[in-house]
Amino acid sequence: MYDFSSIAMKQSGSNRIYSREADPCGHTFIRVQGTSRTENHAFITMARHFRALGLPVPEIYTVSDDEMVYTQQDLGDTLLFDFIKHGRETGDWSDDEIAMLTHTIRELAHIQIEGANGMDWSVCYPIPAFDRRSIFWDLNYFKYDFLKLTGVDFSEPELEADFEHLADELLAVPCDAFMYRDFQSRNVMIYVGEPYFIDFQGGRRGPIYYDLASFLWQAKANFPQALRERLLSEYRDELEKVYPNSDFRFQDSDLKAFVLFRTLQVLGAYGFRGLIEHKQHFIESIPFAIKNLSELFSLNPELQSEYPYIFALSNLLRERAASETLTRGQGDSTLTIDIQSFSFKKGLPLDPSGNGGGYIFDCRSTHNPGKYEQYKQLTGLDKPVIEFLESDGEILTFLDSVYRLVDHHVERFLERGFTHLQVAFGCTGGQHRSVYSAEATARHLRAKYPEVNIQVTHRELSAR
Repeated sequence: MYDFSSIAMKQSGSNRIYSREADPCGHTFIRVQGTSRTENHAFITMARHFRALGLPVPEIYTVSDDEMVYTQQDLGDTLLFDFIKHGRETGDWSDDEIAMLTHTIRELAHIQIEGANGMDWSVCYPIPAFDRRSIFWDLNYFKYDFLKLTGVDFSEPELEADFEHLADELLAVPCDAFMYRDFQSRNVMIYVGEPYFIDFQGGRRGPIYYDLASFLWQAKANFPQALRERLLSEYRDELEKVYPNSDFRFQDSDLKAFVLFRTLQVLGAYGFRGLIEHKQHFIESIPFAIKNLSELFSLNPELQSEYPYIFALSNLLRERAASETLTRGQGDSTLTIDIQSFSFKKGLPLDPSGNGGGYIFDCRSTHNPGKYEQYKQLTGLDKPVIEFLESDGEILTFLDSVYRLVDHHVERFLERGFTHLQVAFGCTGGQHRSVYSAEATARHLRAKYPEVNIQVTHRELSAR
């Protein structure tokens, strides 16, 4: 039996669980555990199809019989989103950043057009093609999971009238390409200096414009208009080389309709992930998306008359975002502290909030009861182990320092209205010291901050 090492990887918007694993020779691969067989089947089938065409996607190595778990090529850790960090944050885009963005958007034309050749659209999840039903799923996502949560007063009949008109415009566009659907810089990996595409399991038959809107108007990519136009020109140049339909003509008006549609869909996603699930980086993205919406109407006055009610709402949302009342929403603002115990041998714990912050404390500097036979089958929940640790005293000194750090963090998070903090304790087996420390910290915080919601998970004990 091979002994594979495993390190848990950070989750983002997805519910899939990723881990980087290595075989005895040190070769790494990514293990993916999904929650939907149909979704997994879509990704696996599409990835194999794209690889056969020579398109830059990860290779699929193995698939479980039920398709709930599969392994794929390890493309490293560099997202395009991280590669362009300097430009995103400063507005000063380097030659290397622009070159990689250019390479990426030119590759998009290939996966859209060449990738559609021979594609089995029946595997697409959840539907095989872009249609009116899917359009209204996304528009209602904006209405119910964002707009209603912000407390903005609006007229549903007027909003629905604009929705109907927008749907008519979108459906009038040719629909014969592979529509990636979530094509944005967090779904592109940079591997050996080349862009590789990931997370295309939601792809389907559709128009080319949706992916352009997704990429060029990604909220936190923060592309200036001049850079958007430059990249769009690069894309159109590449599209002419690969598109077999000589009658097709790229229409700027069609692209603008899809930018409006995609921006509304994105705000729905940010509302659900941020205002409902309290994932901070989605909340932080909301003002950027509203800025994109406002700029779209400002740069294209014809859209103001075509979609008058959405335009009026965009102005109201911009005002709310400027006053910082928008991102507070109407949801529960209680701070939840997620306290975990774990074994370092089995990888770091996942952060269910997606924040990627908080603390991981190493308990291995303290006296280990697991070294003694009488405690080996017990845990940090059992009285003999508790008495051993407390009489020894090392762990109490350790926790005094922990409490000072965590208390300060909690107080600042309460002041700032944050909703999630993770505090994790690791030891050798995740059984004694880490379990005791997690429980002791939970008791301390419950006593000192009764208004805070405390959740405790003992990962290795739960797996028994």
